[in-house]
Parts: sequence; C-alpha cells; structure tokens
Amino acid sequence: MSAFIAVYWKEVRENLRDRRTLVNALITGPLLGPVMFIMLMNVMVNRELAKSDRPISVPVIGADVAPNLVAALKGAGIDADPAVPDPENAVREQRADIVLRISPEYAQAWSKGQAVQVELIYDSSRRDASTPVARVRSVVESYGKREGAMRLIARGLSPTTAWPVQVADRDQATSQSRSALMFSFLPYFFVLTVFLGGMYLAIDLTAGERERQSLEPLFVNPVARWKILAGKLAAICTFSLVSLLLSVAAFATAPLFIPVEKLGIALDLGLRFGSQVVLLMLPLIVLLAALQSLVSAFAKSYREAQTYLSILMIIPVLPSALLSVIPVRAEPWMYAVPLLGQNLGIVQLLRGDGVPGWQLGLCLAGGFAAAVVAVWGTALLYRSERLAISG
Repeated sequence: MSAFIAVYWKEVRENLRDRRTLVNALITGPLLGPVMFIMLMNVMVNRELAKSDRPISVPVIGADVAPNLVAALKGAGIDADPAVPDPENAVREQRADIVLRISPEYAQAWSKGQAVQVELIYDSSRRDASTPVARVRSVVESYGKREGAMRLIARGLSPTTAWPVQVADRDQATSQSRSALMFSFLPYFFVLTVFLGGMYLAIDLTAGERERQSLEPLFVNPVARWKILAGKLAAICTFSLVSLLLSVAAFATAPLFIPVEKLGIALDLGLRFGSQVVLLMLPLIVLLAALQSLVSAFAKSYREAQTYLSILMIIPVLPSALLSVIPVRAEPWMYAVPLLGQNLGIVQLLRGDGVPGWQLGLCLAGGFAAAVVAVWGTALLYRSERLAISG
C-alpha cells in the first residue's frame, strides 16, 4: 500500500470517528439548508396560493354610491366590509391590508360620463398585503375598462378608439426557465456545501494536528511531503464530494413538496441535473480543499484556523450573491473564471438550456487550473519545517 493511500485511509477513518466533523460535513452543510429552504418555500407558496383563491374582505368607504362596482368586487370573491373611520391609520396599524375609498362625487360624475376616482389605501412595505392589493387593483381596473368600453359603444364608437395601441405579450420563457428565478440561489448552496463539507476536516488535518504536535512525527517518516499532502487533500475532497452529493439529492426532493404545477413552473432536479452539477463542481472541490489547507497551515491552533476560514468563506459565496441581485449577461470568458463559471452553468441547467461542450470545457479548464495553482502553493508550504512546529 503506497504512502498516499495509507495517509488517505488514516485521515478518513479518524474523521469518521469524529462526531463534530461528521455532523458539519454530512448533516449541517448538505441537509439542513435544503430541508429548511424546502419547508419555508412550501409554507410560503401554499400560503400565497391560498390567499389568492379564498374570499377576502376589504373595508370600502362610499360603497353605497357605487353598487355596481361593489357587485363586481363581490363577484371576484372580494366582500365589502363596513367603512373604517381612519383608513390610513387602520392600514398603518395593520388592522386592514387594504382599504377602498370611493369618491363621494362618484355617482354624480358617473352620470355625466366623467372619470371618477377610486383610492386604494395600502402599505407597499408589507409583503403579506401584496396579494390582496393585486386582486383588488385587478378587479377595479377591469371594471373600469369594461364600463369605459360600454360608454363608447353607447355613443356609437368602437372600444378600440380609446386604445389605439395594444400590447401583445409574447413571453418566450418556458415553464422550466421560470423556475430558475425561484431557484437561482442553488449555486450558492452547492458552493457553501462543498466549503463546509471539507472545512472542518481541513482544519483538523493541518491546524489541528499542528496543535496536537502530531505533524512532526508524520513528517519524520521517510515519505515524500507531496504524498502526505495528496493523501490529506484526497480525504478532504472525499468529504466535500459526499457532502455535495447529499445536498444535490436533498434538493432533488423539492418538486415533491413544493406545488410547482400551481406556480406554472417545471422543476427538473433529477439525476441528469445532479450529475451535471457534480461535474461542474469537481474543480471547486479540489480548489477549495487546497485553499482551506493552505489557510489552515498559517494557523497555530484549531480555533485560529476557524477564524481564518470563516473569512475565506466570503470569497466563494460572492459570485452567487452578486449574480442573485445584479443581472449579468454571460460572456464566453466568464465560464473560465472559477466560481463564476459554475454559477452561470448551474443557472443554465435550471433554465433547461443545458451547458454546451465548450462552456463545460472552459469551466473545467479554468477551475482545475486554479486548483493546480492552489495545490502547488500548499505543497510549497508543506515543504517548510516550520509547519510542524506549534506555538
């Protein structure tokens, strides 16, 4: 058995007995995040769907002067409640999601064929009020357009006279591409899972052994340092890969718990998607393992290494965070940038566009090139005798 395999199996066996490493690498990272997200999405989506279907009650001021409008609201499942004395304060204090105020001159203006004002009083900063506001606005606007068309017909005019330009929507989005909007954060979860999957193992195999003064006896053995490093990196990569596989498998269950058919989206997170994600993430597994080992080598204790790696964790999640808030048009060179290329590729898989061979090649080439540089830098540090000295 070669020295590489001996070091690899030694580190894997020892860390399989370490409860802290197992919990963080195989439970907290890959499973806790997906489970919490799926549960939250399930609750949130079902709640919004229920609010959009069930009848709602809206306080209406001046309901007696616009009986036809109130009837139209009732026909759409919106019941007119008695008026409240101070509608602005009622909305502000969250005693009402929305209040409808009809102008007292409504009947007089209506009989003269003039425009009338209907006020929607609501608080746009309240997210839970968005659905009732949208429903009431839609009914009122539809009623206004219908009555306006009837006025024109009564005067012998075509309703198109009032709307000389009509917009025809030709949405090119597919049901699967729309799912990418809801799940655009997935690259962030996958990168974070890989990072957490190997982080505690990387700390223990470098800073931990340095603190326990077990690196020096290991380096005294007549074994090339690169073989020792290769065995440790392989162990870290193994835990990161298993963590990623668990996370991909956990997210594959999302369509079972989220009512995607009611949302009008198609979510395909099955075997094909998962295998392509793992292929795209392979360079990052090696790259992050090398960076974690490199940073941990500068720490003299386990706790110090945790601090350093907590700061390092910001770098891998930056592309995902930026792309989720700043729309970026993908350029060919971006696929060769580690982390950025993986983010773009996974989003394309979510949209159902697939990743062409040249994009996949750039992702793998750029990622593995960066990984080689990181491994080379870590190998140089492993050649230093100071690494084995603690304190």
